[in-house]
Amino acid sequence: MDSQFFTDLLIAKTPIEDVITRLGVASVLGMVIGADREISGKAAGLRTHMLVSLAAASFTLVAFEMYLGLIDRHPNTNADPVRVVEAVVAGVAFLGAGAIIQGRNSVLGITTGAGIWLAGAIGMACGAGLYLVAALTCVFALVILSGVRLVEYRIGLKDKASKAETEKTVED
Repeated sequence: MDSQFFTDLLIAKTPIEDVITRLGVASVLGMVIGADREISGKAAGLRTHMLVSLAAASFTLVAFEMYLGLIDRHPNTNADPVRVVEAVVAGVAFLGAGAIIQGRNSVLGITTGAGIWLAGAIGMACGAGLYLVAALTCVFALVILSGVRLVEYRIGLKDKASKAETEKTVED
């Protein structure tokens, strides 16, 4: 295999600075919406909104890259790679919805559902050969899931006692 093959694995048509900016801005804007929902006491809060926004940005980047790659290889094609994206997004969203459990006074699994959807975006990026987009999406997701959880506890948006009580209620 030639060196161009390995270069193509890591470099997308979209400049890396743009990929980082797009994923970062999506995460931050999702956080703004999530903070509002968190303050309002809604089940879907910071991490959920950040993951959904990040997933949507990743899906969009993948669709653009698929289209640009196809046009480069076959300039006169009438193929529509966005159909594949639509089918995967709908299917993965269905799986994510299955992870959400609604109880008497609580909703559980929303962040898991968003994570499943995000995993679909990462899988699509890998399937399209966009390993850098997938890796960066994964890094942003890990920061959101781990880092934001610590911030939520530290600033008092979540407390360990209410989490334990919610888990006990679900088990009952």
